[in-house]
Amino acid sequence: MKILFIGGTGTISAAISRRILELGWDLYLLNRGNRNQDIPGGGTFPGKLTEIKGDINTEDEAAIAAKLRNCLAAGPESPRKTPRFDVVADFIAFSQAQVERDYRLFEGLCGQYIFISSASAYQKPPASCLISESTPLANPFWDYSRNKIACEDFLMSKYRETGFPVTIIRPSHTYDERNVPMGVNGKKGSWQVLKRMLEGKPVIIHGDGTSLWTMTSSRDFAKGFTGLLGNIHAVGETVQITSDETLSWNQIYAAIANALGVELRAVHVSSDFLAASGPYNYLGELRGDKANSVIFDNTKLKRLVPGFTADIRFDEGIKDTIAFVLSHKECQREDPEFDGWCDRIIAIREKAIKEMKG
Repeated sequence: MKILFIGGTGTISAAISRRILELGWDLYLLNRGNRNQDIPGGGTFPGKLTEIKGDINTEDEAAIAAKLRNCLAAGPESPRKTPRFDVVADFIAFSQAQVERDYRLFEGLCGQYIFISSASAYQKPPASCLISESTPLANPFWDYSRNKIACEDFLMSKYRETGFPVTIIRPSHTYDERNVPMGVNGKKGSWQVLKRMLEGKPVIIHGDGTSLWTMTSSRDFAKGFTGLLGNIHAVGETVQITSDETLSWNQIYAAIANALGVELRAVHVSSDFLAASGPYNYLGELRGDKANSVIFDNTKLKRLVPGFTADIRFDEGIKDTIAFVLSHKECQREDPEFDGWCDRIIAIREKAIKEMKG
């Protein structure tokens, strides 16, 4: 298959790119080329990697269209009258304007268009913790999620009106070797939380830590995703891809501390208080997502991709991630602003407890 990824080197997409090359398919990456070296090519795997350098979100649309036409024209001969990609997947579309542009670019130019939405688009607060693709979409807390909903609505309208071959994917919290997944972290990622753990400092867990969550390894996600590529039964469908493992946030943080070889010193703070107390978007990321208990039903994915299972248990997968982050300085982005904010929140909590005790 001839597959085009817009992006293709992120937390979710890098593992998919590697798997596509392992499967022997031809992969085209349209991006700025900043991390393409992380995707093995050049004979490492049987698939062929072709780079198309460009920024689809800043460059002129006509210029991007020309690059795509030139790429298809330079490819192997096709029995089709008009060369096209078998699959196009956009990993960096976050607004309706961006998917409208994709529709203009790829209508008639692909056999399947995949939009990466988000499980955060599901109804918040949920009426039930059991989440399937039929769960209503509504998130009054997070504009990111509302924008994803608008993208879905536009693309499905085009499927109904013109037959545009869209498949919508809803990931939840997915992690790779570079990113340790957290509930509460700063703008520079999770390293500062890990640093606090390593230094024996307390770390903040939202709520009482007992709400239920799902963590999915990008390697497991890639297996489900590639099973949907070129899958005629997936066109016109929405599919969520997650692990079947359900964890509490206390278990998640305990597994991370265990992988670091340290004792967890947890401080529990309400999500509402966190949302009101800092320069971070915890209203959206917590109340609009992570503070809600969810259990994902992957029946639809398993029907479309027979034999799919998420094999990587979180307490095992996170060990690989921790080992990678500890051995790669570029993953260790310090965040003194967030560190100081945590200290202040914890001190205010302790002071309030002492005052209430008299």
